[in-house]
Amino acid sequence: MKLRSSELTWDMDADRLLQPTNKFGSFLVDGRPGDRWITLKRQFADENIKVEVTMFDGAVPAPKASGGVANADDVQLHITLIVNISKGDGSVLEIMCSAWPDAIVIKRLFIRANKKMTAEPYAGPDFEELDDALQESLYDFLEARGINDDLAKYLHQYMKHKDKTELIGWMEKVKSFIERK
Repeated sequence: MKLRSSELTWDMDADRLLQPTNKFGSFLVDGRPGDRWITLKRQFADENIKVEVTMFDGAVPAPKASGGVANADDVQLHITLIVNISKGDGSVLEIMCSAWPDAIVIKRLFIRANKKMTAEPYAGPDFEELDDALQESLYDFLEARGINDDLAKYLHQYMKHKDKTELIGWMEKVKSFIERK
């Protein structure tokens, strides 16, 4: 098996043009090279905010703009976010979210009293079952902390770059292994 260096070189050159920043708004971004996750951190008043983000972990068919049927290749990629907001007393609000290309959607939330958590904590009802006013206030709560639709857009761009970077690194490792004597 022979991997072509020209493909790797072209991918790496094209990739350099799209280098993401390690900062988004007030968040510091840790790209965690070689990992499927990234971490964003920031302070907000007396809160420590940490957002753990997966690479793309799912897809759904993209809606067709003209109202027709979407092509099988037209998909919206999904990213999972785990938002941890901690206060000085050790309590943590954990919010599970989906990041679609242009929107953050809250899925579940629960409070932990400290770092230790039972295997299956009570997470309350599904978010969609909550009163509409409560849902809106929780979105406002996240928005004030910089967890919003602009972050979803940034994460999709960042993860496209990370996916390509990780693929190139993987290809280089495979090539090196195969060519090693």
